[in-house]
Amino acid sequence: MSKFKQILLGALFLFVMQNVSFAQVSPMVASELEKLGITPPTAPISGAVIGVVRSGNLIFLSGHGPDKPDGTQIVGKVGDDLTLEEGQEAARLVAISILKTLKGEIGSFDKVKRVVKVFGMVNSAPDFKQNSQVINGFSELMVATFGQEKGSHARSAVGMASLPNGIAVEVEMIVEVE
Repeated sequence: MSKFKQILLGALFLFVMQNVSFAQVSPMVASELEKLGITPPTAPISGAVIGVVRSGNLIFLSGHGPDKPDGTQIVGKVGDDLTLEEGQEAARLVAISILKTLKGEIGSFDKVKRVVKVFGMVNSAPDFKQNSQVINGFSELMVATFGQEKGSHARSAVGMASLPNGIAVEVEMIVEVE
């Protein structure tokens, strides 16, 4: 991803999260997010119907979409309506959205032991073959946020004929916590 796109995404996220504080985020995670120009989220999106279930030390986060600051989502088929790079940007927005939900559920990123499993779905054109590269936008942000050891994860990245409301990317995640 180009430096300009990283800065643009960081600015976009800062705009969305302008009233958020670093107070409840671990210094290590906060530092990594700051390097990326991202203010860490403190709670899930208000009013959103997003599923999260805790079972023992595992947090199961249901499918999240690419939420934009204006409350809409990125829609379209990657490979037709969207480029690979636009798909990666959508996956990054999904990562930001899922981090909000995770933070709301566990209270502090310090409790994260490991991102265990990611299931990424791409609304892709029939002949699009770079679904794993699209989901890299999500995975790279998890590693940047939690570090290589905690952020690396098992992953599936698949193309779909369609996703809810025509969104470009949807991701589910399982996280182990202390």
